[in-house]
Amino acid sequence: MTASPETDPLLGLAASQTVGPFFQIGFEALYQNDLTVDALKGRLVTIRGQVFDSDKLPVPDAVIEIWQANSFGKYAHPEDQQDKPLDLAFTGFGRCPTDAEGRFGFRTVKPGPVPSSTEIPQAPHINVSIFMRGLLDRLVTRIYFIDEASNRTDEILNLIDPERRPTLLARPIAGESDAYLWNIVLKGRDETVFLDF
Repeated sequence: MTASPETDPLLGLAASQTVGPFFQIGFEALYQNDLTVDALKGRLVTIRGQVFDSDKLPVPDAVIEIWQANSFGKYAHPEDQQDKPLDLAFTGFGRCPTDAEGRFGFRTVKPGPVPSSTEIPQAPHINVSIFMRGLLDRLVTRIYFIDEASNRTDEILNLIDPERRPTLLARPIAGESDAYLWNIVLKGRDETVFLDF
């Protein structure tokens, strides 16, 4: 019988059984928190926030990925067959590590509405993945904009308990033009809503 962590307590978990602490080696070359490109159409926005654990302590070694449509509501992906304009060189993809205080930030364009499973388009949103030590798989969530009127008809938001929806809403930062604050809470009373896709 071959020894394993289950049969031999002296053996630890192999690196393939958890995300990190080695994941930064593969991610670093792809860090990109400024998604803007020349001649990008739409309203440019900055999104800043922090990642907190269940004790409300900052998480200093997470990686945040975003994936979004452009301002017309079209993804830079061959499966998006919508008859909408593409912005050349805008990939819609960003990746940012948190700093010692759990902070992250992105500069991008506010996305347009994308199709849904109904006739009503989804509200503008940014798809988010969170990677960090101790996670066997990424966490998935979304950023919506609190000042967007179409939030009230978004099919995903309407599946979420109204008391928990605010965890997905980015709020304008007072005194800063086109800047939003959106924090991630991994567990506890104010836990961010994570989605199962």
